[in-house]
Amino acid sequence: MFKRGEIMKRKGWIAVGLLAAAIGTTIGMKLYTDKNAFKDYHSTTLGQQVYVFAPTDDMEKIQATVDDIFTKQEQNQFGSERYALCFLPGDYPELDVKVGYYTQVIGLGEKPTDTRIGKVECDAKWLGDDPNNHNALCNFWRSVENLEVTGNTMWAVSQATDMRRVQVDGALYLHDEHGWASGGFLANSKVESMIDSGSQQQWLSRNNTYRTWMGQNWNIVFCGDSEEGLPNGTWPMFSYTRADGVENMREKPYVIYDEKEGFVLICPEVRATTEGYDWDGAEQRIPLKDCYVATPTDTAETLNGALSEGKHILFTPGIYELDEALQVTGDNTVLLGLGLATLEQTNGNACVETAASGVTVAGLLFDAGTTRSEYLVHVGKTTNDPANPILLADTYYRVGGAKTEDTAVDTALVVDADGVVGDNLWIWRADHGDGVGWNNNTSDHGIRINGDDVTMVALMVEHFQKEQTIWSGQRGKCMMYQSEVPYDIPEGVACSSFVVEEGVTDFTGIGIGIYLYNRDAAIPLESAMTVPDAPGVRIEHIIDVMLGNSHPGIHHVINAAGGSVMHTGETQKVLQYCNGEWK
Repeated sequence: MFKRGEIMKRKGWIAVGLLAAAIGTTIGMKLYTDKNAFKDYHSTTLGQQVYVFAPTDDMEKIQATVDDIFTKQEQNQFGSERYALCFLPGDYPELDVKVGYYTQVIGLGEKPTDTRIGKVECDAKWLGDDPNNHNALCNFWRSVENLEVTGNTMWAVSQATDMRRVQVDGALYLHDEHGWASGGFLANSKVESMIDSGSQQQWLSRNNTYRTWMGQNWNIVFCGDSEEGLPNGTWPMFSYTRADGVENMREKPYVIYDEKEGFVLICPEVRATTEGYDWDGAEQRIPLKDCYVATPTDTAETLNGALSEGKHILFTPGIYELDEALQVTGDNTVLLGLGLATLEQTNGNACVETAASGVTVAGLLFDAGTTRSEYLVHVGKTTNDPANPILLADTYYRVGGAKTEDTAVDTALVVDADGVVGDNLWIWRADHGDGVGWNNNTSDHGIRINGDDVTMVALMVEHFQKEQTIWSGQRGKCMMYQSEVPYDIPEGVACSSFVVEEGVTDFTGIGIGIYLYNRDAAIPLESAMTVPDAPGVRIEHIIDVMLGNSHPGIHHVINAAGGSVMHTGETQKVLQYCNGEWK
């Protein structure tokens, strides 16, 4: 049970890009300005993978178009296509948009309620082990942002997905008939009725408002949600953890269409304290003349040229092969992946290196290449104002799965800067797909955090060959952590998933879930998490789970505290740990 890699069929994936170009008035299916022409839902500037729909368009044709894309996307987990489905403000009451692999569905209004669609949903009926299982364990890499769904909706997803700035007028179901699911992330949204997490193993809900929450499994974390909808109960009888909102939170940028300005990049300003959703806060409006609209034909040289001119970059859908790192040296620069555009290193280089304050990197997938690199992304040391944090939002890191060749990286993400906020990260050494094996997709660590005052919200790190997460910075916070240690260790001893290094005197971890599936051999794991014994190092709510019909086992939950998990389905919890004391 829950062993995703064993049941996964090796099929392709498709990603979707977000739209960024200046257009004007709508005439049927055509949109015009002096700079761009749109015809049959496509832009000559943005290519055939971006679709722009208007409420005046023929709804039957829109439905046929989105259905055709879903048919291509539903099972296409490791393919190379990308699509964006963008909806101009207005009503689409009969439309049913099913969201497959790498499909990003975007409302282009100033507020979510400006773009109203009948249904936007993700079900879990495609996975070939058994269609009756409603298995969502592999529903990765998809996004819904900035729109209103006018009824109930299903969002049965796992990691590397986001739902942001969404209003649901009915209920929101995070599962498909209680089938397996391993999500997930919902932020800055409003649900008029209930949210039902059902069979979700874990979930992070940040700054949302809803009538009530139903469902629990292992680890459900509420961070800055409105008080009135929060469920009663907490550990150990319930899996619910409440946490305060993130201090100095910056929401992810997004694109809107304005009748006078055309398309505009909106960058919400930092909020010092947060509770519930906020669609009316201060914002910076960046015109597209200040952005470089990238296409997959761009090279590292052309992109670095744009960065050196002080441009922000909007990556349109596609795969970008980079033979050197993108160098971000300008303060407050935005790199926004349009539809989870994919940046792949090809020369042993990084994909992105930052050396500036207030930078935002969002909506991007980073892929390891065939030549081993030190890291895929490096957030470099800089003088950073905590009131103007560096933001990593909806960024995903992958080693293997999409290539038949071997892939390698030392550590997927290295954070040396202070004052960084991570908001929904999945860092994944592939456990299924092509080019997967202990000696094929090789990587030591998922993430290493050396900077001080770093906050990670919904940090998910899986299957790396040594420690998944190493944290050496002071005053760090991690709210909701999910990790599976590797399935395929041939022999020896497994490393702890989460290591807070000796010398750290101030760290807070809330809602930690670490799971073991020893598929191939009995590989002992002494402690799922290790931390220094110091008064300022505090862990609240940590769970270990033994997955599948596998070999044992984990001996301790954290340090020498907590019991062992040696049998399928067995769990162990520690409610609090600090300075050697625990309960």
